[in-house]
Amino acid sequence: MGKYIGAHVSASGGVENAPLNAREIGATAFALFTKNQRQWVAKPLTEENIEGFGKNCREAGYEPSQILPHDSYLINLGNPEPGALEKSRSAFLDEMKRCEQLGLDRLNFHPGAHLNKIGEEACMKLIAESINLALDRTKGVTAVIENTAGQGSNLGHTFEQIAYIMEHVEDPSRVGVCIDTCHAYTAGYELTTREGYESTFRQFDEIIGFDKLKGMHLNDSKKEFGSRVDRHDNLGKGFLGTELFRWVMEDERFDGIPLVLETPDDTLWKKEISLLKSFVP
Repeated sequence: MGKYIGAHVSASGGVENAPLNAREIGATAFALFTKNQRQWVAKPLTEENIEGFGKNCREAGYEPSQILPHDSYLINLGNPEPGALEKSRSAFLDEMKRCEQLGLDRLNFHPGAHLNKIGEEACMKLIAESINLALDRTKGVTAVIENTAGQGSNLGHTFEQIAYIMEHVEDPSRVGVCIDTCHAYTAGYELTTREGYESTFRQFDEIIGFDKLKGMHLNDSKKEFGSRVDRHDNLGKGFLGTELFRWVMEDERFDGIPLVLETPDDTLWKKEISLLKSFVP
């Protein structure tokens, strides 16, 4: 199985271009938006998009287990305002359906934020309910919760919060997790020392479980440990350095899932992917 390594590539001009863009940078995994992520509503995928995507994935050798689609950042599945919540839920369902159409088996998303209007627990229950509604109306796609930096009123910055949401999802077989290294570090999980790394992932395994890990975002951090600020940096240029990424590449627990760069300078992706590959024993 080994390591699948890539980046969040552009799907500009149509989703079918994403696998081509991934192949160009030597990626064995990739992430993409299945629609314009700055818009609430986008026109449906055409037959041409769907067939082209499938064909380009097959030709480049990408299986669904190597692809990590991401939903729009506008969506807040824990929004306390009923109208806004409805809008988020319907957009999320649309994204799940797009994944289903493309034959993808997971959708990565940020859980949501309470906007200081309701308690954390109430918000996490809303998020779980939002996930349940989308799972009820789709099949074959796993909802993949990403850990957050905990900026503003964003939830999901502790493994306990993610586990709490997951416990309220009715179909446990269709909920998973994506760990973002930058978010984990700024949320207060020490990852720059070997001891911190071991302890963080021991906690992850005890609270959530490695069987639930469906993807990872490999990002350095522009902000310091525990700052609760979400600002990615290119590998080795931020507070995390490169050692952490070597440990991940050497660790078999991260085999067989998409390991995806969301680093800001995309001209470095090719180089970063080969650096990561060089760390694989």
